[in-house]
Amino acid sequence: MSAWLGVALVGLWAVPLGQAQVQVTDNVVVVVDASGSMGTHMAGTGRDRMTVAKDALKQVLDQVPDTTHVGVLVFPRGNWVYPLGPRKETMLAGAIDSIGEGGSTPLGEYMKRGADALLKAREKQFGYGTYRLLIVTDGEAGDPRLVETFTPDIISRGITIDVIGVEMASRHTLATRVHSYRNANDPESLRQAISSVFAEVASSDGGVAGEDAFELIADLPEGTASAMLESLSTSGNQPIGEAPSMRSADTYAPSPAPSSHGGGRPGATGGSDLYENLLALFCGALCVLGIPALVIYAIAKANKK
Repeated sequence: MSAWLGVALVGLWAVPLGQAQVQVTDNVVVVVDASGSMGTHMAGTGRDRMTVAKDALKQVLDQVPDTTHVGVLVFPRGNWVYPLGPRKETMLAGAIDSIGEGGSTPLGEYMKRGADALLKAREKQFGYGTYRLLIVTDGEAGDPRLVETFTPDIISRGITIDVIGVEMASRHTLATRVHSYRNANDPESLRQAISSVFAEVASSDGGVAGEDAFELIADLPEGTASAMLESLSTSGNQPIGEAPSMRSADTYAPSPAPSSHGGGRPGATGGSDLYENLLALFCGALCVLGIPALVIYAIAKANKK
């Protein structure tokens, strides 16, 4: 059973048990290098690298399923030519055609912008779905310190980074630090490299989560499920380079123990509430990182025993 706890929690929060399915999407932000060097002619083609890259992107993205949301982010001057969202063929093709080359290579800055958009999308989907950053570039970053800082942070949030090096004399410095690196020295290899990334997206376990997901949390206390949902929708989704936002200290503080004066919550103790809340926070964080719901379910069941 591969359903994730995050989806089950969405269903528990939104509708009565077993009534509806939750529709989620895969999400890919394509970060396109449009620096001056992309205006260089690709060997043996009579066309510049930018034109070849645009043609390859249009060919591949035309075949992307509706369950995949796409965004196109261009540096250094293009910014979001197509904001992350549903694929609309005519608008997307026009956005790609509008890309023009010129300028430097602020790769780190734009990796952060793309990743931040993915994190916002993940927050809206309560952690479910897949999230990828595809970088198409022909040169090293002009802001290497930012790349060094942001790359491990992005990966630690569960975002997959794919890099395609376009006609580069040597492997990009990111090659050994990201999930996949592909060389592309001609139009067909570039098209194939982009296609391979999106093929991996299509084969991922995304889409609809049904009633089997709900079974995983059927025995969890309502308060625990609610706390887990809150944690899941916030943990790990802060912007890249920023520390996790901390809710007020009393969010996970134990309730006062019952006293002889009748204070505190009837039938509850500070210790059990604290454990329940810590379990909720821990489970939510694990879900954001993609840990299967079965692990979390096992923890909850062990606690009940």
